[in-house]
Formats: sequence, C-alpha cells, structure tokens
Amino acid sequence: QVQLVESGGGLVQAGGSLRLSCAASGRDFSNSAMGWFRQAPGNEREFVATIRWSGTTYYADSVKGRFTISRDNAKNTVYLQMNSLKPEDTAVYFCAAYSQDTIFKVIRTTPRYYDYWGQGTQVTVSS
Repeated sequence: QVQLVESGGGLVQAGGSLRLSCAASGRDFSNSAMGWFRQAPGNEREFVATIRWSGTTYYADSVKGRFTISRDNAKNTVYLQMNSLKPEDTAVYFCAAYSQDTIFKVIRTTPRYYDYWGQGTQVTVSS
C-alpha cells in the first residue's frame, strides 16, 4: 500500500520557521517528482514547490526565496523548509508524488498530474 505521510506542521509566529517532512512508503519514489501543495479554507489547492527526480527544483513566486524543497531518496523522504513565514502561508500542506516524471520530463505544478497524496498537515502562522 502506497502512503505519503506529512509531519512537522504547527503554529508559528510570523517570521518564524517550520520544516515539513513527507515520508513515502509502499514503492520507490526516487524516479518521481515530489511536490508540496497547500490549501487554505475556501481556496483551491495551490502549488508550492516541486523537486524532480533529477533534483531540479521549482517554486511558486509567493514562496521563492523563503521556502526550500529537498529530498533524501535513501529515506524516501521529501522536506519543505519554510522560513520567514507569513500569515498568508496559513494552510493545510499536502505532499504529492508525480510518478511519470522521467517519462515526460516536464515540471508539473497542477495537482491533477500527481498520482499519490498525503493526508495533509496544518500550518498556522499568527501575526
């Protein structure tokens, strides 16, 4: 059974930092792109960052320079380091895997391309 399990969310003051983790199990994701998305109440799920199988990263403009995505294939884990957090970063953060990354070789920022999803972890940034 394939599972993605996020952790590391919580409550933090504006300007603070959090590190999210996503532990994958059930298959090898080293050839998959791994992405982070977020969804605030009343909003659609939006792209945050992705890291391709090759290590190439891509960020939403709203988080560029503040967030860093990384992966440890030996641990089948992807991370999202979030610094200089703002109240508008408040959302449920989801980890996702795009299993066809090595086939199409395109950066995917749309949720519908991602095959596997975690259950989400809440991040709340107070002002």
